Amino acid sequence: MAYQGFAQEYLGMPAVTRAYTTACVLTTAAVQLEFITPFQLYFNPDLIFRKFQIWRLITNFLFFGPLGFSFFFNMIFLYRYCRMLEEGSFRGRTADFVFMFLFGGFLMTLFGLFASLFFLGQAFTIMLVYVWSRRNPYIRMNFFGLLNFQAPFLPWVLMGFSLLLGNSIIIDLLGIAVGHIYYFLEDVFPNQPGGKKLLLTPGFLKMVFDTPEEDPNYNPLPEDRPENQPRDQDQNQQQHPE
Repeated sequence: MAYQGFAQEYLGMPAVTRAYTTACVLTTAAVQLEFITPFQLYFNPDLIFRKFQIWRLITNFLFFGPLGFSFFFNMIFLYRYCRMLEEGSFRGRTADFVFMFLFGGFLMTLFGLFASLFFLGQAFTIMLVYVWSRRNPYIRMNFFGLLNFQAPFLPWVLMGFSLLLGNSIIIDLLGIAVGHIYYFLEDVFPNQPGGKKLLLTPGFLKMVFDTPEEDPNYNPLPEDRPENQPRDQDQNQQQHPE
């Protein structure tokens, strides 16, 4: 029963959230089982551009460290806020959601070229949290039963928690900065006098991820019309028996 419940929950996840979360868990499992090592995954510009180890552009976003409190903490927040974004403000806009992933990852990678950052998954999670929190400003949050605050303060609370754990806050600040850039360009600037939408999702992403809208002028063949489907005929016979 537990397995069926887990499988149902997993299959019920929206596509992008399921794909990213699964990739993170499988990457961590592969490291834990010693199939690969973190040295094959971390962000290294020299190895990327000179040795053409292009996969590092992606894998550095998938590894959150060995199994432990930090890993599970990040996975919970990643799953929760990625899913709420995809099912909330990005509902029916999968291509736009994927484009946000690409835009955020691109900015973080640019920053990584000038800083000694090896893994950017936590920054990516903070970016998702930041965007969600700014789009849901009136939701009341509770952090471990200790703090009550409005949603926009959540990224800063998480950064303070990282500081208490003795971690560097550079990663958190990077996630907040990139999240704010996306939020400003997507939600704030287009609504300003003289502003316009600068982040335009490429057409090929819409072709791949978004279901095309039905053509209102489409006229189906007679055999494809709903009134001629066998199920409808059976229902009509039940409602009007001879």
